[in-house]
Amino acid sequence: MLTRRGDRGERDGDRGPHGDQEWEHDPGQERDQGREPLDLRDHLSFLNDATTRIGAAGDMVAIAAQFAAALVPRLGDFASVHLLDALFVDGAPAPPAPGATASSLVRRVAVAHDEPLERWQALVPEGAVQIMHDTSPCHEAMATGVPVWLDRVTPDRAEAMALSHSPGDLYPLVAERAYLAVPLVVRGRVLGCVALTRRPERAEFDEVDVLTVGQLAAQAALGVDNARLFRGQVATAAEFRRGVLPTTPPTLAGVEVAHRYLPANPAVEVGGDWFDTIALPGSRVAIVIGDVMGHGVRSAAVMGHLRIAVQTLAALDLPPGQLLRQLDSLALQLGDDHLATCLYAVYDPIASTCVIANAGHLAPMLVRADGRVEQVEVPSGAPIGVGGVAFDTAEIPIGDGDVLVLYTDGLVEARGDDIDDRIAALAECLELAAQPSVEPETLCETLLTMLDGDKHEDDVALLAARLKGIPAEDIANWLLSPLPPTVPRARRLVRQTLAGWGLPDGVRDTTELLATELLTNAVRYAHGPIELRLLRTGTLLCEVRDDDHFLPILLEAGDLDEGGRGLFLVSQLAQRWGVSRTANGKVVWFEVPLEEARVVGG
Repeated sequence: MLTRRGDRGERDGDRGPHGDQEWEHDPGQERDQGREPLDLRDHLSFLNDATTRIGAAGDMVAIAAQFAAALVPRLGDFASVHLLDALFVDGAPAPPAPGATASSLVRRVAVAHDEPLERWQALVPEGAVQIMHDTSPCHEAMATGVPVWLDRVTPDRAEAMALSHSPGDLYPLVAERAYLAVPLVVRGRVLGCVALTRRPERAEFDEVDVLTVGQLAAQAALGVDNARLFRGQVATAAEFRRGVLPTTPPTLAGVEVAHRYLPANPAVEVGGDWFDTIALPGSRVAIVIGDVMGHGVRSAAVMGHLRIAVQTLAALDLPPGQLLRQLDSLALQLGDDHLATCLYAVYDPIASTCVIANAGHLAPMLVRADGRVEQVEVPSGAPIGVGGVAFDTAEIPIGDGDVLVLYTDGLVEARGDDIDDRIAALAECLELAAQPSVEPETLCETLLTMLDGDKHEDDVALLAARLKGIPAEDIANWLLSPLPPTVPRARRLVRQTLAGWGLPDGVRDTTELLATELLTNAVRYAHGPIELRLLRTGTLLCEVRDDDHFLPILLEAGDLDEGGRGLFLVSQLAQRWGVSRTANGKVVWFEVPLEEARVVGG
């Protein structure tokens, strides 16, 4: 048994490892007079079962609950587990070392007892947050980092402990009872403590009890700390995912988008798969999907680099093949092992075409409006990061209502199955699921269910885009000569078109003013024909294209300046605006709401 050499102290006083106490193992003695000998086999079985249950719990509160349940009734009649409240706050500093916890807030996370619940439910509620008073043995245990126990809590000590307790009267719970407080310490840090009591008819705690509770407390503390660290990693991963992947599909003219992302490890929540939809000039839309080779946070970091690079290159309005070529060069600069597949498609709702370039990615599926399913024939290409390769493009005709389905290999890969068979199964699922009226959101959910997407072994990214097109009656387009008389003529064309569309006066006035500013600038610098386009979709879009490659700069004109106010007016009055390079020059565009618009002086 375990015995203690040194003064045991008075029956009604504290006892614990103070002064010159030492512990040694004495197998020839029994635990205490009047106690049953320790059944070593039963004791080891209990410890094994208890540590297994504690270790199997998944989060801090569940671990504390299993710890408390293991203690009662075998080691005590009442147990209360307290953890530092800071453990539940993301981004909080590391737990303190012993001696630095005196003023720390603690949260009661688990309670176990073998008495009627109603008696203690209001007195020691789970979830209550408090500061351990210095009259509490738990305070001393957390401050010193070693167990503190009392043979019996005297009435005076019980009164002192009850004075600092809220809510309710703690006195009946501790008076005349044996009391044990054991700190939860791991890696030199205090995470909390457990308080354990016994009714008067039971024997006091002895050294074996203290060591047993201490062993279970060490297991619980390790589990709590690992759960805390893991929760922090999950929170960081989730924040990273929110930062690098779109959370809600954007609103785009002529396109309805839905997407899903399922990480291979749900606890980590990040991987190397990504997707995007990017608005381009002329109401065109870039649809992107990619898959960085590998798993985990490192692949996710590479994915973040590549996704941002695609967005930046798309803003330059590069042709799909040229964009992938530039992305390939960037990946080589990041490192030799930064390999990824990527598919980049540009949908033009006015021309009803989709131009696709591919870098080693799986070919998309196209569900025609009449229900036919096609695997799009696109060049295979080499993965991004191989270097020194060209990326060919394919142009496919798009009918209004067609659905383009892009996916990563995690959706169709299954251990022991041929991937071609799985792709064929995907096509069959699309034939069953993609009815003409089905929404992309519903289509994504149905595909994941039919293909057992919740049982995937790799990250899964899935994007479905219904390509609805823009009706011809919502488009107005003119080619204009770069001559001064063009500006008033174009102004009349804009005014007549907007009136024919029945738009409010505020929309017409603002659009006419801003279009005039852009056309005036184009006439000044263009050498060839100027294209003016109006598109009525969710907003009113106006574009002015010319063959001048120099991009205009937004400046705030001074009071005496005669020019330089055009883009400033656009930036102030338009809902959105921008400027992009094209293969033959540039395009400057702006959007105004259809219902109302800000007007000069309004």
